[in-house]
Amino acid sequence: MTTARHETGRDPDAGAPEGTTAAVLGPGAWAYDRGRFVPSAGPSLPLSTQGLHYGTGVFEGIRAYRTDTGLSLFRAHDHYARLLRGCRVLRIDVPATAEELVRITVDLLRRNGHGDDTYIRPVAHKLSLLPGTPPGVSLAGVSDALSVTTFGFPAGGPTRGVRCAISSWRRPARDALPVQAKITGGYVNSALASDEARAAGCDDAILLDRAGRVAEASTANVFAVLGGRVVTPPATGDLLPGITRDTLLTLCREAGLDVAERPVSPADLLTADEVFLSSTGHGVVPVLAVSGRDIGPGTAGPVTARAAALYDTATRTGGGAHPEWRTPVAAG
Repeated sequence: MTTARHETGRDPDAGAPEGTTAAVLGPGAWAYDRGRFVPSAGPSLPLSTQGLHYGTGVFEGIRAYRTDTGLSLFRAHDHYARLLRGCRVLRIDVPATAEELVRITVDLLRRNGHGDDTYIRPVAHKLSLLPGTPPGVSLAGVSDALSVTTFGFPAGGPTRGVRCAISSWRRPARDALPVQAKITGGYVNSALASDEARAAGCDDAILLDRAGRVAEASTANVFAVLGGRVVTPPATGDLLPGITRDTLLTLCREAGLDVAERPVSPADLLTADEVFLSSTGHGVVPVLAVSGRDIGPGTAGPVTARAAALYDTATRTGGGAHPEWRTPVAAG
């Protein structure tokens, strides 16, 4: 099994229907694996890999966008800082800082000759038992590995919108699973929820927490527009506080929109003027219906369109606001 291979198809974090975006074009010729750049078809893992058996890994999805000044990583430092925080929870030793990981990623993008929209997938995980460590579920006494792969993948999600179902699967509580990190094993929950939704003819699932409040979609954060106010569940809830979520909160506030982080109920979604999802993979995606009920007129609304435009400008304009969010990938 390989760390660098990936089947062609949808974005690994898609949470959106088939055919709504261009297909992943396949991994670049080069990958970064366990401290060195290698041909992407080369790396392999033993069948005893601990991260495979127990889900003891942490990953990120990072975007590089083609801007008006060339290819640019978007908020890569923030993504890697979150990855390293998750690694600390799982006792995964990554011998690099966030800044160093950004530089490695820039080098990898250059080696692979990416010039258009690209998806970057770093994953750190538990590898093999160290001498003297008995078999079993453990975080100590296990070696660690980190790999990074890149895929040509045009940005822009299902702009016409998606239809969501309220899932019967609940989002794990943050005292049962560190939901604030992208822990590989935790995504079984997302897979079950999205599979249930698609089997019912929907595009994605919205999961509730144990108290019955909205947590997040299978791989995206949830926003609702209620009486002109943009609301989203608080980061202290049982959800992954997405970096795209944070970007939109910042941009919407700076644009003068009324924004609030507060608990959101299923009834709030059903009575909202607009609902949309946010994720690194697809940016801003309108939600047209929830559990078979149209949201507003059943089409993307003006606030959703405004949020999408703000995000597009931030990611596509090399000289725009928040230059600290963008890392240029110059040829080299």
